[in-house]
Amino acid sequence: MNKSAKLIIAGAVLSIAVATPAMADFSANIGLLSDYFYRGVVQNTTATTNGGLDFEQNGFYVGTWAADVEDGLEVDVYGGYSYEFEEGFTLGAGFTGYYYTGDFDDTYQEINLTASYSIVSFEYSFGEYDNFGGPDLDYDFTAITIEKNGFYGKYGTFGDDFDGDYFEFGYGTEIGGFDAGISIVINDKDLDLETGDGTETIIFSISKSFEIN
Repeated sequence: MNKSAKLIIAGAVLSIAVATPAMADFSANIGLLSDYFYRGVVQNTTATTNGGLDFEQNGFYVGTWAADVEDGLEVDVYGGYSYEFEEGFTLGAGFTGYYYTGDFDDTYQEINLTASYSIVSFEYSFGEYDNFGGPDLDYDFTAITIEKNGFYGKYGTFGDDFDGDYFEFGYGTEIGGFDAGISIVINDKDLDLETGDGTETIIFSISKSFEIN
């Protein structure tokens, strides 16, 4: 799917979310990570501040999130729709764009499909990478997560023009109104951009969410 089609879908999601008359929820969040990894790939090896804004209405959602990376900022924009059936099964579809203010990385734009039931959730995303003016690269990402009582385990893998696999295990809890977590990311040589050997990294996180009404 080309970038124009993705942007049309994203615009449609935003329009429907704003136009639908119902109870709306606004929220904000701030956080700090000891190291910033995303989908098994390191984004920042030092303490990373981040924050975002979200709007949700009738299952539709839009939002933005930003984080400090090694050169500039990563700014994400996303929107979509999620529906939970009476049996507890949830399906979702959306769009995410990843943009950068510096030279750390180039633009990614993707479609996200999700499903979850009980303690198991599944994600399949596919998109295009701008590749600093070279030929655009297509990629897909598949992940399965099992979560219970604050503990979780995830396996993620890339396909198409991208390669690489990783595992992530962690635990999160609330402490004094803050969300605190610890996790370990184990990536293979394709996702280890620093040594090319694969690494195991322990990450600490703390964040705070605010309702805005």
